[in-house]
Amino acid sequence: MNLTNQHSVGTAKRLAMVVMVCLSMVFLTGCQTMGGGVIPNVEYEKFTPKPTDKRIMKEVNLRWEVRDDVAQYCAKSIGMGREQAYITPPVACAVWHVQRQECVIVTGRETSHVALGHEVRHCFEGHFHK
Repeated sequence: MNLTNQHSVGTAKRLAMVVMVCLSMVFLTGCQTMGGGVIPNVEYEKFTPKPTDKRIMKEVNLRWEVRDDVAQYCAKSIGMGREQAYITPPVACAVWHVQRQECVIVTGRETSHVALGHEVRHCFEGHFHK
């Protein structure tokens, strides 16, 4: 096999791994903020929850994972580019699996009730950002 074919095989393997990772996780969302982890005022505004029949999950088993590398972990998990992750680093993210009715919230060691609640909402309603 020549070097060109080896490069193509390596690229195909990396592509297959990316596809497998994407397929293994049903949904994932990362929430980022401008200014290095400062929660924007819009997060403190009231909202109307979706009706139960419009939620992605009605009952959810939650798990909370605390990580020192939350910005890097969440950025990588959602496929955020290095430049975007630097400008608007994620402060938390939520990974949910509809079939298992399971959701994992990932935050840093220091977080707020607002950030935690925001991710819990993702667990029930999915991608609600517009």
